[in-house]
Amino acid sequence: MSQTDTAETVETAETTANRTDDQGVSTTAGETVEETRPEWTDYEAAGETKLAVEELDVHYGDDHALKGVSMDIPERSVTALIGPSGCGKSTFLRCLNRMNDRIRSARVDGTVAIDGEDVYQDGVDLVELRKRVGMVFQSPNPFPKSIRANVSYGPRKHGDVETGLLARLTGRAEPDRERDLVKRSLERAALWEEVRDRLDDNALGLSGGQQQRLCIARCLAVDPEVILMDEPASALDPIATAKIEDLIEDLAQDYTVVVVTHSMQQAARVSDQTAVFLTGGELVEYDDTQKIFEDPESRRVEDYISGKFG
Repeated sequence: MSQTDTAETVETAETTANRTDDQGVSTTAGETVEETRPEWTDYEAAGETKLAVEELDVHYGDDHALKGVSMDIPERSVTALIGPSGCGKSTFLRCLNRMNDRIRSARVDGTVAIDGEDVYQDGVDLVELRKRVGMVFQSPNPFPKSIRANVSYGPRKHGDVETGLLARLTGRAEPDRERDLVKRSLERAALWEEVRDRLDDNALGLSGGQQQRLCIARCLAVDPEVILMDEPASALDPIATAKIEDLIEDLAQDYTVVVVTHSMQQAARVSDQTAVFLTGGELVEYDDTQKIFEDPESRRVEDYISGKFG
């Protein structure tokens, strides 16, 4: 950051717990109070935009969790969302496929468009939306079924694969199609070689890292366009984490991936661009990952990355 930029920073030396500046920006202990600038989040990626978010506000009752967030997420890339706990990054992620609709107190204003179509407009089929925009959660959540049944569950529910008794009686069963889909999804999730001889075993018998890759395979089986990941490796050991990170990079060749992570090292390793959310539900900076970690515009972002708070 230049001396001019530093001089224009508002109260850069003053840090205090739960302080609010004249813009209504809340900060926490160790965090610089600073006037943010629109150009810090006005990022234009090289690829085509897959998700376009405009003036997104989220309230949980009286809590203003996200404040006026706007950003374009490019297709076939990895976008990392980082920031301290409670800054709104997981809330933002859940807005992308309307998972916040499940929270009674949540109110969402603004637009989220996928390929130019606002997902918050009336008449949107949420089942179809969540097929297009899949989600992988922090803790692995396989169904208490076989590995095979976990992967084929989504396509069977959507009617993409017919395997039930009625289908068999009427000659519509598609065992070959199901077998190919299970194999392909597990291969894409880098799990096939480890489970190919135990597809009928209960998925709960897999290790934590294998369970998370199975959940990714289950997501891939319905052929999504976007994959959302909410701290997908936070509960895993270093070896399993490395496999998940390698998988994320591979998936970005064909899918748009958005990852929430508390690990700045992980964001630096796997993402193409990084969005930094800070206290008060504010998107402070959004740029190429290398730029964010080596030369951020915001003093608050620089302090967060260097470990001065968070």
